Amino acid sequence: MATKSTIVKMQKIEALIKKYAEQRKQLKEKARASKDPRDYAALARLPRNSSPTRLRRICKLTGRTRAVYRKFGISRIMLRDLYHQGLIPGMRKASW
Repeated sequence: MATKSTIVKMQKIEALIKKYAEQRKQLKEKARASKDPRDYAALARLPRNSSPTRLRRICKLTGRTRAVYRKFGISRIMLRDLYHQGLIPGMRKASW
């Protein structure tokens, strides 16, 4: 189980990404159009955590950072537990 601070940190980063998304998009378009390295400096003045690469996918149930399925937003361990219980429609334990 991840610490609560990790979960809160990811939520803060997600909020910053949403807040600066439009501004970041405009600055990138401007820098690409002019091809002047000084235009990229404006991006550096934005908060570091406003970059989408800073966000880490974590399990919505446990906070686990590894083996998280994008489609479900949960880790492989929790996915396995949930489909064994029959809580995920269309999934069941394989048998052959």
